[in-house]
Amino acid sequence: MSQSPQASSRSISTWYIDPDAEDAMADGHAPIWRHLIDLIPEQDLTGKTVLDFGCNQGGFLRLLHGQRPFHKALGIDIAEQSIAKANSLKGNLPIQYQAGAHLEGWADTFDLAFSHEVIYLVEDINRHAAEVWQALKPGGIYYAITGCHTDNPLWPQWRTLVAERTHTVVQDRSVTDYAEAFEAAGFKVSARKLQYEGFIPFTKSDWTPSFADALDYYTATKVVFRLFKPF
Repeated sequence: MSQSPQASSRSISTWYIDPDAEDAMADGHAPIWRHLIDLIPEQDLTGKTVLDFGCNQGGFLRLLHGQRPFHKALGIDIAEQSIAKANSLKGNLPIQYQAGAHLEGWADTFDLAFSHEVIYLVEDINRHAAEVWQALKPGGIYYAITGCHTDNPLWPQWRTLVAERTHTVVQDRSVTDYAEAFEAAGFKVSARKLQYEGFIPFTKSDWTPSFADALDYYTATKVVFRLFKPF
């Protein structure tokens, strides 16, 4: 990969104001990433090119390559320190990590695209949907995963926590809002609940005030969009 997406007009150093929270976030997401990889029907990624939008420190693509090796990949994120760490950890994997927010210059490049808990922070969701559609090859799939939507009963307190603890700008959108934006971009839209099947550890957290909240979030609230670009 030699092309370069347009640099973000609003870069940040890290997602979280507390940089130590970045490592904790990656550790917490790893079981969800494994579950997601098991969910997708695309088994053989040999020869495939993959995009991770909002890759943070790059852990998802490293995990994906370990389970389903792909030909090459791009991870893009607006957090410059996170991208630097991603590049320091990639070793000889066929992954390019790059700071940025937009995908101009990558038309018809990717067979698969992923984003995990990113779309709720995208300020212009219609532009994002159109850019990913353009970046995918015909027949490509975008998996966009989020539990941060206004249909989540915890969202009113979560949006306050996100605003207080991160360098990002919170957006308020429903599951339907996302579906309509992706459909308007040209995608054939479908979705399912994540329905995480593993055991969820009991931890004290501001994000899930009760253990019942955590169980409901990972099994009933978190949504996986499957967005297909027609041939």
